[in-house]
Amino acid sequence: MSFKHYRYDGFQRFKIDECPTDETSLCPDRKEAEAKIAKNNVEIDALQSMLYAEKREGVIFLFQAMDAAGKDGTIRAVLSCLSPHGVHEAAFKAPSALALSHDFLWRIVPYVPAKGEISIFNRSHYEDVLIGKVKELYKTQAYAERIDRDRIIKYRYEDIKHFEEYLYRNSIRTVKIFLHLSKDEQARRFLSRIEEPEKNWKFSASDYGERAYWDAYQEAFESAINETSTEHCPWYVVPADNKWYTRYVVSEIILSTLKDMDPHFPKVTPSRLATFAQYKEELQRDLPKGGSKGKKKKNKDKDKEKDNDKEKDKEDSDPKN
Repeated sequence: MSFKHYRYDGFQRFKIDECPTDETSLCPDRKEAEAKIAKNNVEIDALQSMLYAEKREGVIFLFQAMDAAGKDGTIRAVLSCLSPHGVHEAAFKAPSALALSHDFLWRIVPYVPAKGEISIFNRSHYEDVLIGKVKELYKTQAYAERIDRDRIIKYRYEDIKHFEEYLYRNSIRTVKIFLHLSKDEQARRFLSRIEEPEKNWKFSASDYGERAYWDAYQEAFESAINETSTEHCPWYVVPADNKWYTRYVVSEIILSTLKDMDPHFPKVTPSRLATFAQYKEELQRDLPKGGSKGKKKKNKDKDKEKDNDKEKDKEDSDPKN
């Protein structure tokens, strides 16, 4: 599966206006895509089990998008197959007063996965160069006098790149996924939230208000992706107008990443294997004579004997005999 036209690793420029939001080139048929997601989920689950057992490498799957692009639904559809062991989801909203009193990456660090674990970031440290840039939130925050406020966003791009490279050098990968939604499709999804009662709870006036900054957000995403795409920590720009296609592509990205990590169940050393014979002997000694299999066979013979007795009683009670 080739993701060349979705992957940005610092070797080419990302131009958001030139990237379609509704193409389905990898799998144009919805039913086929959904069947492939189900198949991929089985493989993703198996690979995650080995990743957790091996504890050699960890990974962050990071999702960013405009409102209504389908982050939550995509995460549920693609990653709900994972075992709860070693999998954590973190949703990053507006930073608290405590977070703002620290460096901007402070609130992210506790959610970095351990080796063998997967972290799912629903929004992330990129909020500080997206909404933070569009709304110029950094201008109202406290800084030392020596900090050039006009260079804060530039500094943050650099800090993010260094942070993700640091994690990579410490066996933690960062895979960044931007769900690329069109403004028209966002309007349709907002309308469905207004018109369908069961979706009313999803609609937010603040989400609608953000549409006024659409062009500024598009520029912010383009800049963030170009400034932080690297060979080791790439961005994937996934068309998001068709939810089923988005979920399929994301499942392929996650599966491809886990395959590249190539986890295996740990091999048992010869010295440890040598102790198994003793454990086996002691466990068998704890079982009834003949072991568990002998017990099962004994119960089976008893059941068969009961059935024979029932048949004999029926024959004896038959007036024809």
